[in-house]
Amino acid sequence: MSNSSSMAQFLLLALADRRELQLLHFWLFLAISLAALLANGLILSAVACDHHLHTPMGFFLLNLSLTDLGCICTTVPKAMHNSLQNTTTISYMGCATQAFFFVFFISSEYFLLTIMCYDRYVAICKPLHYGTLLGSRACAHMAAAAWATGFLIALLHTANTFSLPLCQGNALGQFFCEIPHILKLSCSHSGYLREIGLIVVSVCLGFCCFVFIIFSYVQIFRAVLRIPSEQGRHKAFSTCLPHLVVLSLFLSTVTFAYLKPPSISSPSLDLALSVLYSVVPPALNPLIYSLRNQELKAAMRKMMTGCFSGAIKCLFSGA
Repeated sequence: MSNSSSMAQFLLLALADRRELQLLHFWLFLAISLAALLANGLILSAVACDHHLHTPMGFFLLNLSLTDLGCICTTVPKAMHNSLQNTTTISYMGCATQAFFFVFFISSEYFLLTIMCYDRYVAICKPLHYGTLLGSRACAHMAAAAWATGFLIALLHTANTFSLPLCQGNALGQFFCEIPHILKLSCSHSGYLREIGLIVVSVCLGFCCFVFIIFSYVQIFRAVLRIPSEQGRHKAFSTCLPHLVVLSLFLSTVTFAYLKPPSISSPSLDLALSVLYSVVPPALNPLIYSLRNQELKAAMRKMMTGCFSGAIKCLFSGA
C-alpha cells in the first residue's frame, strides 16, 4: 500500500465533545455489544446443540449470527476505546483492517439474507422439493459462496482504496473506517474512477439480489394467498415475517444512509444513521428471529434452564 509510510493514522469522528457524553456513549455501546454477543451466542449454541434446529434455516441463521457478531466486533470496540480514552485516532493498518472486515461482514450478511429468502421460497412454493433443493451439500455450497463473495468484494475495495494517495488530510467524518469517507481524502483521479467502477459492479450485484428477493416474495405471497384456510395462511406468512423484518431493517437503513439527499445531510444525522445500520441490527436480529420461531425459543429456553440448573448444582456441591 503506497501511502502507508506517509499516513501513520486517521482521525475518526468523535461521538461527543463533552466527557460526560463520551462516557455515556461508552456504556451505551457496551450494553448494545453485550446484548448482541449474548443473543447471537445463544443462537449459535442453540442451533449447534439442538438437533431439531439442524435444518437449512437453522444453518443459515447460524451463519447470519456469525456475520452479526463480526459486524459488532469490527466497529464497536474501537469506538468504545476512543470514548473511554478521550481520543479519536486509529492507526493506518488498523483502519485498513476495520474497513476490510466491515465490508466483508456486511456483504456476506446481505448475500446470506438473499439465500434465506430462497429458503423461504422453496419451503412455501415448492415444499415437495425442499429436501432435494436444500440438502446439506447445497446449503453448505450456498453459504460458502456468500462468504467467498463477501471476502472478494471486501478485498478488492480495501486493496484499491488503501493504495490511493491521500492528500486531503486524515480526518474521517465517521466513527469507524468506512471506504466512502476514506475516498474523500484521495487525490488520485484514476484510482478514484477505479473504485467507482468497483462500486458500480458491487451495486449491480446487490441489485440483482434485490430483484431476486422481490421476485421470490411475489411468488411467496401468491402461494400463501392460494392456501384455503386462514390458519394455514397465517402460519405460512409467519415463517417469512422475521426474515422480512430483518431484511427491511438492513436495506432501509443502508439505502437511506448512502442515498439520502445532500440537503438533509448533517454530521449528527450521518452519525445516527451509521450507528443504526452498523450497530443496531446485530443486536436486534436474534431477537426478531427468536420471537417467531417456536423451536428456537424452546431450544434456547432448554439450554438456559440446563445452564442455570448446572450452576445451582455446582454452587451447592461446592458449599
